[in-house]
Amino acid sequence: MSDETVNLALPYILSSQAQKHVTHNEALRRLDGLVQLVLQSERLSPPGSPSEGRCFAIGETPTGDWSGKAGRIALFEDGGWIYLTPQAGWIAWFDDVGRQKIWTGTAWADLLAESSIPKLGINASADTTNRLTVSAAATLLNHEGGGHQLKLNKAAAGDSLSLLYQTGWSGRAEMGLAGSDDFEIKVSADGSSWATALRTTATGAVLLPGRPLVRAAYGDTDMTPADGSRTGFGTMYLSQGGFSLGATVTDGSGSRLVVPVSGFYLLTLGVSSLAAASYSVSVQQNGSTNLLAVRDGDSGSASYSQSSSTLAYLSAGDWIALHHSGTAELQFGWGKTELAMALM
Repeated sequence: MSDETVNLALPYILSSQAQKHVTHNEALRRLDGLVQLVLQSERLSPPGSPSEGRCFAIGETPTGDWSGKAGRIALFEDGGWIYLTPQAGWIAWFDDVGRQKIWTGTAWADLLAESSIPKLGINASADTTNRLTVSAAATLLNHEGGGHQLKLNKAAAGDSLSLLYQTGWSGRAEMGLAGSDDFEIKVSADGSSWATALRTTATGAVLLPGRPLVRAAYGDTDMTPADGSRTGFGTMYLSQGGFSLGATVTDGSGSRLVVPVSGFYLLTLGVSSLAAASYSVSVQQNGSTNLLAVRDGDSGSASYSQSSSTLAYLSAGDWIALHHSGTAELQFGWGKTELAMALM
């Protein structure tokens, strides 16, 4: 049987030993130095006036009284040095640098720098998916001497890499590379149905898939609207962003064109007549407010096709129709009598 313990090399009290208190007290002193281990610093030579009970890590090429003791722990006890051999995995607090270090078997290494931490929760509990979890009022990532770059990496173009913004743990906005290398910003009202508000292709083209715009007409037909009547719309040749056809317009035919989002809109009205005639076609908001008009002779020429544009603020739910004055046979359809609208 050995005279010392296996891990801390504490001396045993032997059955036939005299003055057993000496061995007992020596073991207590070693425990006092090693348990909750604090090392003052890592040095190559002993300090000039060490305090009783202080411990030091001995470096690779020690000198003086520590010569030949590389890698040991020097414990100053009863006016002299006791040398202890650390085992791989021992953790100590280095008081001079304010860091925890671990003995790797050959050197003292910074615990966080050398250890692979599978999960880390800061004021929160991490899990196998969210391996880094932070619960705080703010999170600061600061520069060190200049700029600061945050890198996010995915394995392949078909994978997703994004930042998700949530309300009550339900997604409301997401930005990043979602299933491609195009940068996208998406939004959601319920966390399940998503709309792409902006897409920038890998070649630099900027697209606005959610921007409300429409190109609409009553239909592909020729007719003479009655004086004071209205025509709505029956065909949306181009449409995105939520434009829709609503109820039939009052005092006329065709459906109301319903505005999906509040904002400033660019409106362009084109009018095509089959012959010279006296007429006025107005774009009307909610059946009462005229936003712009095209009149016969507005172009200052004998052309039967004319157009006019304006900028107007419209609210979500407003409806648009065309109001007619005079009598003229008009051509409706793509490139003829039609209305184009786009949110600015």
